[in-house]
Amino acid sequence: MARTGNKNVQAKLVLLGDMGAGKTSLVLRFVKGQFYEFQESTIGAAFFTQVLSLNEGTIKFDIWDTAGQERYHSLAPMYYRGAAAAVVVYDITSMDSFVRGKKWVRELQRQGNPNLVTVLVANKADLEAKRQVENEVGEQYAKDNRLMFLETSAKTAQNVNELFYEIGEKEIGKSFPCQVGRDEITEKKITRRAKRILLFQLIPAFVKRNSKWFSRLIGPAPEHNPSLSDYSPPPPEHSSSSSAPPFVAVHGCYHHGRVPASIAATTDIFIIPSPPPTTFPATIRTDPL
Repeated sequence: MARTGNKNVQAKLVLLGDMGAGKTSLVLRFVKGQFYEFQESTIGAAFFTQVLSLNEGTIKFDIWDTAGQERYHSLAPMYYRGAAAAVVVYDITSMDSFVRGKKWVRELQRQGNPNLVTVLVANKADLEAKRQVENEVGEQYAKDNRLMFLETSAKTAQNVNELFYEIGEKEIGKSFPCQVGRDEITEKKITRRAKRILLFQLIPAFVKRNSKWFSRLIGPAPEHNPSLSDYSPPPPEHSSSSSAPPFVAVHGCYHHGRVPASIAATTDIFIIPSPPPTTFPATIRTDPL
């Protein structure tokens, strides 16, 4: 299955079933609106295309009508491999046809494509008088195997278009899951982003407008130039001969020229010549004075 545009889907569809179940008649009724009372058996496979326009988008079906004869069974995997949908057709007037249809369902389940849309179709509903497979039997089997189920008649066109339209809606739903949900999620993301941008724009104005309140909350700012009475001169062996006083690194902070006496007595000090570096090293190996 491939996307060819905005909600335009191209899907491979394969019809499987016993010989004489009416697979070709269903396709001809859907594609060309024709029905032939006597239809020649398909040799190998026949190929058709049809485009459906649905409310949700447009889907183009590539339809493979496989032969029902046993000698062509080995070719079937070549047609249903990679298919987006499979229609298993049986004749309601033949129990053998229904048994054969169940074998096709099991084969499709074994090939293990979890995204395959499988429909069980009970064809020739116009031959009610010759019915051998009751509607409830086919419907229950489809329910037990999680299949779609329809009774059709290629002769009277009963449920033929409905069959392909339902498959088309399923395929578009798979290709564009939860479109409305995705739109809602995107809208919520945009709304949250807009709120964050607005918040960051309002914070500076709010802080400026309530600066006095923030000052009381945070407290007075620390003094950047503490009194020199708390400082002791650096040891003479580390005094700088240059005119600019050295910078002393203490606990990651710069003290211009002097060091507090309380710190000088208990802390190893690393003297950096003036001027200080623009970026302080992450770790500095210090030696005791």
